[in-house]
Amino acid sequence: MKYYFSLNITANEFLPYYQGTIRNVVVMTTAGVKVQFPAMHLRKHLTLSGISGRFCLETQNNKFVSLSKLR
Repeated sequence: MKYYFSLNITANEFLPYYQGTIRNVVVMTTAGVKVQFPAMHLRKHLTLSGISGRFCLETQNNKFVSLSKLR
């Protein structure tokens, strides 16, 4: 299953997720569904400004498969 969502979070706001203090991210998809996944999967998208953009989360049998930033 593929879930599409937008995210705009500053690097400072993401810090507790990066440090592992908060382990999961909950997002609202464009279809209005709340989805939760491990924050560690967002680390590769972190810049000095934070994390911003549209993303596609792919799961299979409710298990994480991939997270990609859309262009």
